[in-house]
Amino acid sequence: MLPLGFTVVLRFAWIAATLPILLASLPIRPLGFLHRMLIGFAARGKIMKNSTSRFTLPQKYFLHFYLVALGLTTFLAFSIWFYAYEKMLPLASESFGYETTASYLTGGAHIFSFNKAPLVNFELKHQVWRTVFVLLLMDFQVLRRAYETVYVFNYSPLARMHFFGYLAGLFFYTVAPISLGISCAPEALTYARDQILELILKGKEQMPNIQIDWVLVFKPFIYLEWQQWIGAVIFFWGWLHQHYCHTILGSLRRNRRADEYVIPHGDWFAYVSCPHYLAEIIIYLGILVASGGSDITIWLLFLFVVSNLAFAAAETHRWYHEKFDDYPKDRRAFIPFIY
Repeated sequence: MLPLGFTVVLRFAWIAATLPILLASLPIRPLGFLHRMLIGFAARGKIMKNSTSRFTLPQKYFLHFYLVALGLTTFLAFSIWFYAYEKMLPLASESFGYETTASYLTGGAHIFSFNKAPLVNFELKHQVWRTVFVLLLMDFQVLRRAYETVYVFNYSPLARMHFFGYLAGLFFYTVAPISLGISCAPEALTYARDQILELILKGKEQMPNIQIDWVLVFKPFIYLEWQQWIGAVIFFWGWLHQHYCHTILGSLRRNRRADEYVIPHGDWFAYVSCPHYLAEIIIYLGILVASGGSDITIWLLFLFVVSNLAFAAAETHRWYHEKFDDYPKDRRAFIPFIY
């Protein structure tokens, strides 16, 4: 497990990042400055297009977020995967149903039972493989976002984002993978470090050959629990719709002048102004479900995503209504028929 102090700091970091967004959405006059500052973050190039502020960066720098997240998520995923393969096999899921029934009959599943070590060990193995699974989902997300930034979107040279918004993006895409791997990353990284040190000290000739059984590399994923597969279905539902919506936005950008905005149509744009934000919330809901929902740090990650995108969607929806007189009146900000 991570040192308690680091875990607490990580949780407070999510709280500190979320609270300003929640407070700025309140109709309180003293928070006007904070509200205006966060509008700049949420604008994503629209109302900052002609900004003369020195604290802006090109909107295409979004790519930096996804490259950082891709590198860190992939590193954590494969480090923990290697650790799981070496230390957390066999998963023994095939016989889990019989073990659980027998355990209940003999008292092994009772909280005061003296015969519950195998179940604890089994849960630990599942936790590690579940973490690998969740990190792989995150990898799918940031890899697609990096691809879209380069090949789908056509960012105008005038489109800018606030410098602090850029830092906030780097913060999110650095801390998010750490939050998803928080339960077992220290053990996995320590194991990898020890293997590297042993290789350096003994030399390659004295190290035992690592035989990789590719069936065992992937087989444990088959025996994950129902939460992981329901979470994956939710994840890919949002994942596909976000790609469709980004493709629509990207096509509009390719077919317009640099200073022209067009009302998007198609897919979930029929219901909301920011379906790509709605899809992202669904994506992280899927990750939360796939994680098992037992780690408060991942809940705080999800809360940050919801509060940030809800605020950004509300501001974007307001901007659309100010920009277009003929904007569809029945569209909501990002939750169909509700908000």
